[in-house]
Amino acid sequence: MFRTKRSGLVRRLWRSRAPVEGDGEADSRAHGSGGCCMGKSTKVAKSNPGTEAELKALTHSILKKIKEKQLEVLLQAVESKGGVRSPCLLLPSKVDTKLGQQSYSLPLLLFKVFRWPDLRHSSELKRLSCCESYGKVNPELVCCNPHHMSRLCELESPPPPYSRYPMDFLKPPDSPDSVPASTETGGTVYSAPVGFSDSQALQESGEQAHWCVVAYWEEKTRVGRLYSVQEPSLDIFYDLPQGNGFCLGQLCSENKSQLVQMVRSKIGYGIQLTREQDGVWVYNRSCYPIFIKSATLDNPDSRTLLVHKVFPGFSIKAFDFEKAYSLQRPNDHEFTQQPRTGFTVQISFVKGWGQCYTRQFISSCPCWLEVIFNTR
Repeated sequence: MFRTKRSGLVRRLWRSRAPVEGDGEADSRAHGSGGCCMGKSTKVAKSNPGTEAELKALTHSILKKIKEKQLEVLLQAVESKGGVRSPCLLLPSKVDTKLGQQSYSLPLLLFKVFRWPDLRHSSELKRLSCCESYGKVNPELVCCNPHHMSRLCELESPPPPYSRYPMDFLKPPDSPDSVPASTETGGTVYSAPVGFSDSQALQESGEQAHWCVVAYWEEKTRVGRLYSVQEPSLDIFYDLPQGNGFCLGQLCSENKSQLVQMVRSKIGYGIQLTREQDGVWVYNRSCYPIFIKSATLDNPDSRTLLVHKVFPGFSIKAFDFEKAYSLQRPNDHEFTQQPRTGFTVQISFVKGWGQCYTRQFISSCPCWLEVIFNTR
């Protein structure tokens, strides 16, 4: 029987749909129990044959109405799992579909089929800033590219006590020329030598001012120079098919630890760091969890900071500038002497730290980042 290119694209897309638990394809690496970020498991119980058949019929009928070039865009995004930059897929936003007793908008259904089978409502999602539909309210055409979206992290309240981490980094560094860095109980400071000299040189030469600098660490050793960030969005990755940004794989590391090498291999697409109007967001593009500690993610009166676990495909507002400035008190000696105190976010790939892990401090994590924000 003669088969059109369109029908072939539709079949390939259906085969690339997000797996559900019980079909033998579910990626258990992306999920887990516990943790501080409520990245709820996107694995759902395998549907009964009737529901599966109904979903397949509905998806096929929708995809067959989409233009061939748009199907190719969707397939590129789905098969590369967001690793290849794909354009927006603009489709009518007002079209509703019905699956069983539940109604879904067209974008929501596509996000459910191709990324998150347990997705129920658009309030669970955050659009990435790279998308044409970002910031638009009720447009006639909306982007339906599932990899231009992320799931929102829901923070636990109150947080579990085992995941609390001492707020030691509020102690002033030993040297006025050092960057506020990871501090362990006992006062040991692993600070980046030469401080901000790498990024200050950019300002002195007249180039665009940076809004943050990023340091990459392997255990207690910083690898490479500080990476100064001027653009609103930065991809930090180890291996990405298509993309620009901070490539950790190009840095020269002398660490031969098997654990470090194993974690390096799992960084993959890494994270996306984006400065938006309400703060700085971190989107986990990799296939494994990341762990984040930030002064603005917790109660300002707290003496401890929470280490947040962020699952693949999820976003979290890792830093809030307004909240950070409110932490600065005019009569506070530490903030007066060290104005950057509290303006640092730490991110560990794959391995967490804290009292519920064998690693008590981030400097024991194999691969991690320190993001230091410019307060000027």
